[in-house]
Amino acid sequence: MIRPIAILVGLGFSFVVLLAFVTGAYTWATEEAQHTAEHEFHLAPHSPEGGFAHDGPLGTWDVAQLQRGYQVYKEVCAACHSLKYVAFRDLAGLGYDEGQIKAEAASYQVPGIDPNTGEATFRPGLPTDYFPSPYPNAVAAAAANNNAVPPDLSLMTKARHHGPEYVYSLLTGFGPIPAELKQEFPDFTTPTGLHFNRYFPNLNLAMAPPLTADGQVTYAEGNPEPTIRQMAADVAAFLTWTAEPKLVERRQTGWPVLGFLIFATILAFLAKKQVWSSVTPGRKDD
Repeated sequence: MIRPIAILVGLGFSFVVLLAFVTGAYTWATEEAQHTAEHEFHLAPHSPEGGFAHDGPLGTWDVAQLQRGYQVYKEVCAACHSLKYVAFRDLAGLGYDEGQIKAEAASYQVPGIDPNTGEATFRPGLPTDYFPSPYPNAVAAAAANNNAVPPDLSLMTKARHHGPEYVYSLLTGFGPIPAELKQEFPDFTTPTGLHFNRYFPNLNLAMAPPLTADGQVTYAEGNPEPTIRQMAADVAAFLTWTAEPKLVERRQTGWPVLGFLIFATILAFLAKKQVWSSVTPGRKDD
């Protein structure tokens, strides 16, 4: 009795899944595209010219670019955005030595406890500390940013589709509302306190343009000219590293593993041929 009931339940479940799939496919195929400003003028993110050094299965970190990106974060982005999942000691992955890391950590004030009174206080950072938030709490962050809490950037490039390209495009996508958009959608406006950006899903973004002029950050001699696009590419690469610092190492490990699996597959095939070589398919006599 139990087996027929289980079969019926399984058939019913399969029917519901198939019905949901067919209904969804039909809706997707027949639904008309939304004729809204957000749908018509939102642009997909794109890479900087030449792409990123870490792109592709053979990509590697451009350490100089990561250091420039950290500089852009520190001098521009850190005023509003935190890196709460990144410790100062992690900067060793960018080529900084122990002394430089200690100096970087000490340049930040992190929350601490007064050992004499037990009261909350601030102290210079240590290499084991994590990058502090620029705001004491979310309420203060929202009050300083038009009621929008700036997101933490530690994992931003993994939290967004095509994350590095998204960060780069967003930073370079600010500008006035295009004339063709106003012509097609006369009622579209950018409310007070928001900023037009064609790479943001609803086109209006609470964040003001953080990179406003070429040379806003002064790079060391021998580095590329700090144009807005160059600074955007550098900080996008840096945030890719903060989100997945072992990205390149993982890829480099993957190639030997893939080679071993191919070798093991060939070895297993040859072993099978050897083991069954003496077995000849017979013919059943009448």
